[in-house]
Amino acid sequence: MDLYLQFGWGMMDHGRKLIKKWGGGVSILSARDLTDEQLVSLSRQLQELGGSVLLDPQFYLPRSQHHRLTAHAYWPQDYETTGFAGPAMQGMMTTLAQLNSTLQTTYFIVPGERAEDVDELWLDSQRDLINTARRSTDQPLMVTICLSDSAVRDVEQISRIMDEVSERPVDAYYLVLEKPRTAYLTDDPVWVARCLDLAAGLRRTLAEVVVGYSNHQQLVMACSGVTAIASGTYANVRSFPLSKFQAQQGRPMQRAVWYYYPQALSEYRLPYLDIAFRKGLREELLPQPETGYAEPLFAGSQPSASGWSEPQAFRHYLCALRQQARGAVQSTFDATLQSCRATLDRAEALIQHLGEHGVYAERRTFAKALLANRSGLNVLEQTQGPVLRHEWSTLA
Repeated sequence: MDLYLQFGWGMMDHGRKLIKKWGGGVSILSARDLTDEQLVSLSRQLQELGGSVLLDPQFYLPRSQHHRLTAHAYWPQDYETTGFAGPAMQGMMTTLAQLNSTLQTTYFIVPGERAEDVDELWLDSQRDLINTARRSTDQPLMVTICLSDSAVRDVEQISRIMDEVSERPVDAYYLVLEKPRTAYLTDDPVWVARCLDLAAGLRRTLAEVVVGYSNHQQLVMACSGVTAIASGTYANVRSFPLSKFQAQQGRPMQRAVWYYYPQALSEYRLPYLDIAFRKGLREELLPQPETGYAEPLFAGSQPSASGWSEPQAFRHYLCALRQQARGAVQSTFDATLQSCRATLDRAEALIQHLGEHGVYAERRTFAKALLANRSGLNVLEQTQGPVLRHEWSTLA
């Protein structure tokens, strides 16, 4: 399983530096945060560094009032649900196809509306979008499936999607799944279980599956055989907040610099690292393996005085997450499941150990997500385990 870069506000320099460091990688460019001119320039730069690009058209809310998003030429004006399946939709797809061609994207991400409910109206819209895209481009299609948290949690709605997919297979899927209460980390076991089930079902069609707007909680997606998870810098590209696409917002504010401790699947503010160092826990908190960005944090005796910056924290997080994603998939389904469970067990032990020394991750502790992820993995093993064991060699 790979990690793709999910672009958001202020991520151009991060993207260039990380793709150069990695010698390659896939970037999902954000129409909300980049003008056409920036898209073209950045796409060229990333490809010159050895990377490849995708364009997320972010058509989740067709009536969005976000001025940067709606300023793109492909965005439909005066959107009307009943009349959008004709010339207006064709015009949008034609313009998007031209933009994708200019950017030299590897897939054409088919724009998809967010489904509050997976009903016949939404399914009809999905069919129209896919069919119109097929007429507009020769590129392989990556179909957006964007679901509200209530739709994700409903087994019947997930079944409707799978019935539709079986009749109309495509090359790839781009999952954008809203978490309950727009949480960064969720403690909802049903949501995790349904996400794993949906991803596994889509992957079993042999289409590539990319789970967008992810963070380290989605590392369990390795057990569904997904192609990649996508993540970025600020919290609003590590989860899917609908408000991000509704109206103009200012620059995301990061009130604290967080250190991602990958072994504990948790993020810690620097004052708590100060306490850890005083308790003799410095060596224990070193990331394994090293990312190349955390060394200044551990160079002295007081992390909060190290000058460790927000850009370093972001790049450390993405490098660590990439290493974890790439190491999560094993040669068999059972080995992958065992590895994911061992990662959760280790994280739980480390969170407890640090807590006993007064070192807490506060709202970014993974403690609240542990049970949900374990439950989701148990459900996946029970419902799709036999099939995944049989088909794993063709999926992973």
